[in-house]
Amino acid sequence: MANEFKHLVLVKFKEDVVVEDILKELEKLVQEMDIVKSFVWGKDVESHEMLRQGFTHAIIMTFNSKEDYQTFANHPNHVGFSATFATVIDKAVLLDFTAISGKAT
Repeated sequence: MANEFKHLVLVKFKEDVVVEDILKELEKLVQEMDIVKSFVWGKDVESHEMLRQGFTHAIIMTFNSKEDYQTFANHPNHVGFSATFATVIDKAVLLDFTAISGKAT
């Protein structure tokens, strides 16, 4: 079985952005696209400011393969969402990687 492919986004949103509205839009996008195997997001509640470097939210999407991720990334609905997303973020880090399991599930 091939390893899953992950799309990780760390985000610091701009001031006065209604983060929940943006994330609801993202949830809607993901629900419309069966190619996304799983989707989780959360807000940091534990890390010291020095360690999180201003980032407040993490988004993780899982795909069956790199090709599935590329299909998702190039889909017009995702492209449109990304254009909107870019206007509400102060900064972001994106990492796209093949998952290597260090512990059996």
